[in-house]
Amino acid sequence: MEVFPTEYIPFTLEQREKAVATDLEEFLRRRGEKLLPAGRDKRLANDHSVTIRGNQWFDHGAETGGRAISFVMRYYGLDYPQAVALLLDAKVSPTPVDEPSKAVLTLPEASGNMHRLFAYLCSTRKISSLVVAAFVRAGLLYEEARFHNAVFVGRDDRGIPRHGHLHSTGSLGPSFRLNLPGSDSRYSFHHTGTDGRLYVFEAPIDLLSFITLNPEGWEQHSYLACCGLSMKPLLFLLEQQPALNQVFLCLDNDPAGEAACLRIAKELETRGLSVRRLRPSAKDWNDELTRHH
Repeated sequence: MEVFPTEYIPFTLEQREKAVATDLEEFLRRRGEKLLPAGRDKRLANDHSVTIRGNQWFDHGAETGGRAISFVMRYYGLDYPQAVALLLDAKVSPTPVDEPSKAVLTLPEASGNMHRLFAYLCSTRKISSLVVAAFVRAGLLYEEARFHNAVFVGRDDRGIPRHGHLHSTGSLGPSFRLNLPGSDSRYSFHHTGTDGRLYVFEAPIDLLSFITLNPEGWEQHSYLACCGLSMKPLLFLLEQQPALNQVFLCLDNDPAGEAACLRIAKELETRGLSVRRLRPSAKDWNDELTRHH
């Protein structure tokens, strides 16, 4: 697998100051993390030694602390530019921002093995090892060397990486998801098949979970994870692959997913496409998959 060196991503002084000043309680609640009251502070439900107040945090077990950027670096397993990017994105919207980026996409260096990637996706998330291996072989998925995050890669028709999506693989601390700076949202994580079917998801893990639940002949179909709720990657893929004429909307079974499905279906039907909603019985497809194990 090709190796991509990590480079420093510059931020303005104003951007760094905004990231440092991020209210950690609000940040964590937006990401669905549970916090417990601890006097004037809040305590992480999954790590009682860590308390937060405003943009400050302190780990009483390790006797260390700091402000928002160092918290994200320590507990989300990110380097400095990735932590700043995640904090700035969270201050704008709880979903990935769909604006063109002036940064150049730089994928992190690949690990020498995929042990943590397979352990997390197959053991924790219950995704088929055969499915994971297929995407690894295609160069669309790998484990990064420094923090062992899963990297989901979106490539253009020449095989050039255009989009990178990180997902943590650790079992300690809050989990995280992050579109790498410089990612072109038109080329979000996807697999192109040979027939006219396209299955659309919010997250790469849900895409892999759906294939695990429905493995028969999956390679023939096309799959797209929008890494959010934007229509841009879907509309672009349909323009690039005019043979795709059946779209299955497999977004989350929650108010945001339902609203997005209605919006997307209305747009696609005006284009003469066949659109069908596939709704997981649980909140999302990975929740449904883990219920079967």
